[in-house]
Amino acid sequence: MRNAPTILHLDMDAFYASAEQASKPSLRGKAVIVGGLGPRGVVATASYEARVFGVRSAMPMAQARRLAPNAAYLVPRFGFYRAISEQVMGLLHALSPLVEPLSLDEAFVDLEAGEAAWDEASARLVGEKLRADIRAGTGLTGSVGLAASKMLAKIASEEAKPDGLVLIEPGTERAMLGPMPVRILPGVGPATGDHLRRAGITTVDELAEAGEDELVRLLGKAHGHALYAMALARDDRPVVAEREAKSVSVEDTYDVDIHDRLRVGMEVQRLADRCVRRLRGAGLSGRTIVLKVRRYDFSTLTRSETLRGPTDDPAVVREAAARLLESVDTTGGVRLLGVGVSGLADYTQEDLFAQAAGVGEAEEAAEAEHSSEEGGAGAAEVQVGGGERRWAAGHDVRHAEFGHGWVQGSGLGRVTVRFETPQSEVGRVRTFRVDDAELEPAEPLPLVPAAGRPGAAVDGVRA
Repeated sequence: MRNAPTILHLDMDAFYASAEQASKPSLRGKAVIVGGLGPRGVVATASYEARVFGVRSAMPMAQARRLAPNAAYLVPRFGFYRAISEQVMGLLHALSPLVEPLSLDEAFVDLEAGEAAWDEASARLVGEKLRADIRAGTGLTGSVGLAASKMLAKIASEEAKPDGLVLIEPGTERAMLGPMPVRILPGVGPATGDHLRRAGITTVDELAEAGEDELVRLLGKAHGHALYAMALARDDRPVVAEREAKSVSVEDTYDVDIHDRLRVGMEVQRLADRCVRRLRGAGLSGRTIVLKVRRYDFSTLTRSETLRGPTDDPAVVREAAARLLESVDTTGGVRLLGVGVSGLADYTQEDLFAQAAGVGEAEEAAEAEHSSEEGGAGAAEVQVGGGERRWAAGHDVRHAEFGHGWVQGSGLGRVTVRFETPQSEVGRVRTFRVDDAELEPAEPLPLVPAAGRPGAAVDGVRA
């Protein structure tokens, strides 16, 4: 560990939900829940107002609706969140060449590597300026932790939430960690926490007092050694600029169990195509194809096949996934399917299988057919039987007469839209037929207007 708090951890506050609140004046200060809205959807993020009711990330959406029936429930806009994330990550890269993103809204930064900070005072100044720059550039808030190690910086940012900064002074780590629950440490999930509790260990101090040998006996050699070191505040892991991807995968959960074997096969083929698009988008190929099937009784099966060399050929991935599906019994119904590729490489084995030869053009056509945002959640408009259009709750639209707005809800052939922008007052609500020719999907508006465009604040909004 270093002797100055020059490792920074940034965690944006309730990122997806906060972005939606900033985008929609009518939702500010209200409970907002973002996630899959189907019967089997899960919560991606809940605003702090929703957390008061007990709603948490990864909670089944049905449970969230019971806890907070009056909250606003929105479908994620991942393209919008990625754009904001790129702004934030740009600010981090301006501080140091060593930025380790953990997700769209979370990252470590080595401030020493960028010579941005070298002691407690300079680190605090950098952290406060970063928070101010994030707010000015995106309109959102982030919490910052500063410490001499990655583990402690992440714990500090948790303590700082929401919209705060916590710096752990070198030499105070053990005293700070001691009374905290063991679940605060990385790698201590519900199962490990319960196991330790049954052994009479509930705090970090008690973990350290138990000793390394006892923790190895309780948890195994690797986990026991690692946990004992963390209890003593020891963490020498460096900030790694490029986190190497281990796999690329996609999966879908279905509102109703799929029983038809032909339909299951078609879904696997579609998922294989989506997986390959992600693979190619990252400039990667892979040699191990993985199929994931969760059946009606929640039992989850995975099957894999390793090819002779890496590929990014959709035909090869589809055929391998289909072969893997043949070994799985789906008679009782399927609730989730996934296709993944691991054993990644940055090159491709040409002509891997003879049966894939001569089908290049067909594959390109199949990819184009599914080029909309993955999973339906990111698409504001979806064509269904008879040409009718569905509109995803929370997604952006524009009306020829009333301007920019967002979908508040839809059903029974109608769609309700609230017309407002990030800089407008709370907007009016109007209802249209789902096939209204004057209503169309729109791109999200920036949360902070571009410099020199003061008139952009209320552009396109009519009361």
